[in-house]
Amino acid sequence: MGSFIEAIVFQSTKLWESRDKRLDGFPLMNSPVASVVICIAYVYIVKIWGPKFMENRPAFKLQGTMMTYNLFQIVFNGWLFYELGRFGWLSGNYSFICQPVDYSNNEAALRILRAGYWFYISKFIDLFDTLFFVLRKKNNQITMLHVIHHGILPMTLWPGVLFVCGGHASFFAFLNTIVHVVMYFYYLMASMGPRYQKYLGWKKYLTTFQMAQFVAASAHCFQLMFVDCDFPMAFCWWIGGHELIFLCLFINFYRKTYFKKKAITNGPSSTPMQTTQKDL
Repeated sequence: MGSFIEAIVFQSTKLWESRDKRLDGFPLMNSPVASVVICIAYVYIVKIWGPKFMENRPAFKLQGTMMTYNLFQIVFNGWLFYELGRFGWLSGNYSFICQPVDYSNNEAALRILRAGYWFYISKFIDLFDTLFFVLRKKNNQITMLHVIHHGILPMTLWPGVLFVCGGHASFFAFLNTIVHVVMYFYYLMASMGPRYQKYLGWKKYLTTFQMAQFVAASAHCFQLMFVDCDFPMAFCWWIGGHELIFLCLFINFYRKTYFKKKAITNGPSSTPMQTTQKDL
């Protein structure tokens, strides 16, 4: 029993020593505990405490707050997309077939590292999506897809950022940030009032765009099964597996949302904000 515990301690120490030490001292990176606690608290608040707290209270309007929030998300994700593209995927120095992580301290490597870290932090900021639903008493929008995605991404991103921040693993972040720019632009228009509703007929294509990123990101990960690449295959399975899970959830959401709408041709149509699924 003692040798078994010693082996676990040894392997844990060995794994920890393989972390990206450039992230030492960064908030939330010294341990996964904080991320796990925040995610558990998030699920409890949006599914149990929040709805009970708002049960006998009037819904908050929050139009100005949401417009500011959506605008911030557009700018923030646009900056992340620029950083990951300028110093990575659009620089001409990254290979779409095999891209090992650059653990050096040159400018490009550090810019990618910081962008990857702030992408991780952005997933905590995204939790406000659901808090706004709670405060506006839009509990019907707090779906399984929404809560699962927001509730696990910060936890599951933590090991990727800690060990392989950059290189092949950053392709998903590159895609996801541009999807967020488009998505929050849609929600910015939706939050601007009824006169902008006529410009929101492309929600179905936004969902398709979201699904396309999962297809592209998972294919990009799993291609390493057939390529000799200096990138840990375990993380490709980890990242690609998540993409496939979310792809299945989105396909289910797409079928329920758009196929049913197509079938009910004479029923009252919902406004875009009522059917909105803020996911990624």
